[in-house]
Amino acid sequence: MKTNECIQALETERAGDWDRAHRIVQEIDTAEAAWVHAYLHRVEGDLGNAAYWYRRAGRPECRTSLEAEWQVLFDALS
Repeated sequence: MKTNECIQALETERAGDWDRAHRIVQEIDTAEAAWVHAYLHRVEGDLGNAAYWYRRAGRPECRTSLEAEWQVLFDALS
């Protein structure tokens, strides 16, 4: 299930492996994965790329803390 992979990507990023988390969501073509993808680029500091992925996800650009967005994402996907 793609949602489980999105959760796996979030948990992988939280564990410190951004590259692996990015590889996981890169292969999934859903709005949820695009949202996680946006979050990951925000973590990376690439706000232009994050903005692209927020648009793909159909979501506004996030202005909260990274921790708050992580929790909202995790809760939405769980």
